[in-house]
Amino acid sequence: MEGASLMQQYRRDRRKLLEFLLSSGLVKEFRTPSGPTTSLTNVNLDALSIDYVLECIQSSGVIDISIATKKYREELHHPITMQSRFGDSYFLLSGAETTGSPPRRMPPPVTAHNYNNKYTSRGSDLSGSLSSYEYELKRATSESTRSVPRNQVHILKIGLPTLQTGLSDDDLRESAYEVFLACMVFSGRIELHLSDSRRKEKTSRFLAGLKNKRGKRNPISDSPDRQSELIDIFRSQMQISEAMDSLIRQHLASFATGKTLGQVDVPQIVLGLLNGMLKSDFQNEKSYIQWKNRQANILEELLSSADYVNNEKQSVETLVERIRNSEDWDTRMSASERNRVLLAIRNIALTLSSMPPKYGIQGENYYWSAGYQLNVRVYEKLLLGLFDILEDGQLIEEAAEILMLLKSTWSMLGITQKLHNVMYAWVLFQQFVGTEEAVLLDYLILEMRKVLSAEDEDQKEENYIESLLCFTTCDGCQTRSNLIQSTIFSISLWCDSKLQDYHLHFTKKPTLLKGVMSMALAVGPYSFVSRDKNQFTDFDASDRTVHRKVKDYVESSIEAACRRVTDAIGLGCKIDRMQPLALLASELKLIAEKELTQFYPILQQFSPEAGIASALKFHKTFGERLEPFLNGVTCLSEGVREVLTAAALLEDCLFQLYSLGQKESGLHSPSIKGFEYYKIGEVARPIILDWIIAQHARILEWTGRAFDLEDWEPLSYQQKQAASAVEVFRIIEETVDQLFEMRIPVDITHLQALLSIIFHTLDAYLQKLVNQLVDKSNLYPPAPPLTRYKETTFPIIKRKLTEAVVLDNGVNDKLSHLTASKLCVRLNTLQYIQRQIATLEDGIRKSWSTIKAFRDQICSEGNFPESSNGISDMSDESIDELFAATFDCIRDSATNAIRKTCDFLGARVVFWDLREPFVFHLYHNSVGGARLESILPQFDSILNNVCGLIDDGLRDLAVSSIYKSSLVIFGCYWMGALHAHFLTQMFQ
Repeated sequence: MEGASLMQQYRRDRRKLLEFLLSSGLVKEFRTPSGPTTSLTNVNLDALSIDYVLECIQSSGVIDISIATKKYREELHHPITMQSRFGDSYFLLSGAETTGSPPRRMPPPVTAHNYNNKYTSRGSDLSGSLSSYEYELKRATSESTRSVPRNQVHILKIGLPTLQTGLSDDDLRESAYEVFLACMVFSGRIELHLSDSRRKEKTSRFLAGLKNKRGKRNPISDSPDRQSELIDIFRSQMQISEAMDSLIRQHLASFATGKTLGQVDVPQIVLGLLNGMLKSDFQNEKSYIQWKNRQANILEELLSSADYVNNEKQSVETLVERIRNSEDWDTRMSASERNRVLLAIRNIALTLSSMPPKYGIQGENYYWSAGYQLNVRVYEKLLLGLFDILEDGQLIEEAAEILMLLKSTWSMLGITQKLHNVMYAWVLFQQFVGTEEAVLLDYLILEMRKVLSAEDEDQKEENYIESLLCFTTCDGCQTRSNLIQSTIFSISLWCDSKLQDYHLHFTKKPTLLKGVMSMALAVGPYSFVSRDKNQFTDFDASDRTVHRKVKDYVESSIEAACRRVTDAIGLGCKIDRMQPLALLASELKLIAEKELTQFYPILQQFSPEAGIASALKFHKTFGERLEPFLNGVTCLSEGVREVLTAAALLEDCLFQLYSLGQKESGLHSPSIKGFEYYKIGEVARPIILDWIIAQHARILEWTGRAFDLEDWEPLSYQQKQAASAVEVFRIIEETVDQLFEMRIPVDITHLQALLSIIFHTLDAYLQKLVNQLVDKSNLYPPAPPLTRYKETTFPIIKRKLTEAVVLDNGVNDKLSHLTASKLCVRLNTLQYIQRQIATLEDGIRKSWSTIKAFRDQICSEGNFPESSNGISDMSDESIDELFAATFDCIRDSATNAIRKTCDFLGARVVFWDLREPFVFHLYHNSVGGARLESILPQFDSILNNVCGLIDDGLRDLAVSSIYKSSLVIFGCYWMGALHAHFLTQMFQ
């Protein structure tokens, strides 16, 4: 794991520093219990105090190894500090590489809760692709993995008494394997002598198994070969070399002669190994010194805590110190002298082990209680060996079989079934915290259920467990409890810390929330009744209690998430260029959506009311900031629109969460706190109406400008309408979209105002289009001379000659612009208006129906404010009449405009474009020469041009109009021809 590698690197750097200081010539003399020395060979650098060494170098240059070792052990109990150049010490609450130099001001109290301290520093390069909340969440997540928060410093500790000798994790791991191997030897489950060829064969099989570790699981077998294979696998898991394993087995075999398992304890195993193993058995002197010092520390740890007189205690410390002194033990002392030292220690150990059992449990010995702080740690290392060294989050396939072998260590280490369950749960918990492997969480929950459901039948065992005291610290207060209570408390504390901000810790892996919540609710009902009595009991975890705990988690996590958003708003506004309150609403909506889609489906399995609690918490948090803003709103500015829109969207999302919570919980009673809506509708109604009225003038202005600039040319071959009509509808649709996309509550008054704008805009456009036409009578030619008389009112008055009408310049200008091609584009534009009216009406109806359906749902819940219920004031029939009064009128106007334009087109083509061939040649030349065949080519050309320009839907109507006008000409043609023929015959 990363923490272990950092610790190893720290130890290597520390050792190199000491080697440099001690070999630099600054140290004049090294003092040991056996006398002065100048050699560093036998000095254990890992057990020396660096501060003491530096003090000696600065003063006399003489280093007392015993004092350096003693100070090192004392320093292990001190908190981690950092020395500044001003001589003050400060607690390191985060990574030293990121905190910089210490502050000159006084530090705050350790127990103070400063919740905002980890959010005040902010990076200067916020990515534009991330929202401000996502950036803050990413930064907070990285900080949580880089440093341990203040309120989580002691979460992963069960509070066992500190080891006085400072045994490291590596020391405990190696000692654990020795204990395991000794138990295997004394139980007869191990082959003490293995040939080199067989060992190599087993090793190769094991390595092959690691390469294919996901292969078929081996069947459980009690055969000697299988047990030897399991022990060899476990050796590799414990990272013990084959040479060391062979050496330990060999000396355990000689020690086991004449011994039984009931007569052996840890001190006897250590003494047996010290008596048999020599420096020459090891590959190098350094490994021997480390092994010997570890054995000496184990002895001191177990024997120095005995309740005997001080002189015997000093005797133990002196004897153990002689073992540590390599120069005295391995050089000066003879074998008989070493045996006498070991014999003296053995006598003391035997005296302690022969004491009567304290609690009367079968197999109990003195060291169960006196050395539990070491025994529990050793057994923890054995359980850690069940996890794959290649993948920390996976148990090895042989874990169940090896667990059966580990039971042989229970009588030596004082482990009972209940203690095993809680220790196995604790190891699973530690591995899960480090790897976040979901399967470990499942195993952990199973083990914890075994612990919590175990019945307390054996009073002796309960008394024994009560004696295994641990000391936990929470909120600056130290509490004493037994091992099981402390383990449960530590797991509960960690679960609480994660669930109180599950928006931060489970965003990337929301599936883990279910397991952690299950664990928290399983261990959560357990609590300390009294800090004085140190009793740890459980109370009834009723549904009400579960709902309350889940609600507390939801509210605290939302508070933490909202706090991160608030801290990130300042920087986010500068980049997103949004109003701060609008940005806050948008960010809270993102969190609420994650709550709705990711977290609530999990939380509802524990408490369906979690949706109600989260919705109300979000709503209240934002409402406290929104209310002062609404009180100062006077107009619909850009900033006000952003805030109202974002607030309405947030409220809609929160209401979905609230409604889902009500639906899942089935709670509709008046006792449930209702969803009190923001006063957005009340504030927005007048300013939205003012905004719509302001849009009316703007749209009319843009419509008139677009019409005046229109040249009546088709947009393309496919789109034959004019650009001005497209622009008019674009402006109208833009206004409609702005109104409905604001998502601000609207009512019937706003709908009426919007439809009024649409009507007046399109009606003004149609009126302008129709007004540009001229009376088609201006296109007709003057009547022939013989028919230029018009009827008078009184028959007795002589008929008057009809005078020819001269067109003024204005009519001539209009006629010059009203060409057949442009008239076709106008007709296409009118038909485009008819089609777009239908599309526009459908869009507005759909948007209105969506809003109405949502508001009707709110009204059905009984939570909608009465003042904002204007959207439901009119029935569906009244709404249909309102739409019909607007759009049917526009359709009728467009149809009349099409009819007038078509009539004008026919008259224009026949009486204006074909005036020369049709009219001026009507009475010229002879009657026989005035035939239609001479006119048809020009007539066909114009018809072909019109059919190419006009839309297919209007082609028949336009051609029919041209034919009607041509029939008028044809009628005049035949009348004029017959009249000329009659005059010719009369004057001949």
